[in-house]
Amino acid sequence: MIVTCDRPWLCADLGAPHRVLSWAVHNGGLTRAPAIWWREVRNADLPADLDVTPWLAREMAGRGGADAVGLLTSRDIRAHALTRAEVEGVTVEALTTAGLSNAEAVGRRQDWAGMDWGTINIAVQIHAALTEPALFEALSIATEARTAAVIEAAIELPTGLATGTGTDCIAIAAREAGPALPHAGLHTALGEAIGAAVRAGVARCIADWRIDIHRLRRLKAEGKPLD
Repeated sequence: MIVTCDRPWLCADLGAPHRVLSWAVHNGGLTRAPAIWWREVRNADLPADLDVTPWLAREMAGRGGADAVGLLTSRDIRAHALTRAEVEGVTVEALTTAGLSNAEAVGRRQDWAGMDWGTINIAVQIHAALTEPALFEALSIATEARTAAVIEAAIELPTGLATGTGTDCIAIAAREAGPALPHAGLHTALGEAIGAAVRAGVARCIADWRIDIHRLRRLKAEGKPLD
């Protein structure tokens, strides 16, 4: 994975077209893509009457990324983490950004109208081919690792401990060529590698987010300009 950060864009070049599974805003679902891109946004970028999906499609096409998978975040994309894990010859890389300003405890919703927004976005590149069921299983393992890292952060909400945010997105990319791995569960080398890479990346990004939040709150209290 080759990562390029050119604010407001963060790009993960996969090196070749991969099978990508996600619920991303742009090119979500099960698709074929050579890259996974982030677009950093602010409230001014997304007025209430804006149809976000075609807007992001135009933005990405204008940058030559129409065929990439596209994610949105309000997090400063300079605060990203690239983590890597290798288990029994299976290599996984994860690119993560994380903000928890709109954190939720799964199973209970809060009213976020007029409040701040954040998200956890993760791109996972698996350096192997997977069957379609294994690709779905890999997505579940990445989601579990994300949730474990958030729970470990112990962010208390009126509804319980945070388990994620209301706008998280994960994209799993696997090679097209080569023998396809049939499984990606917790008992497999692949599952272990996915879990290790994602969990470490999310934990690092949450720690960075907490530092930034405290700094921004201090600047606001002092009446100083925010970044």
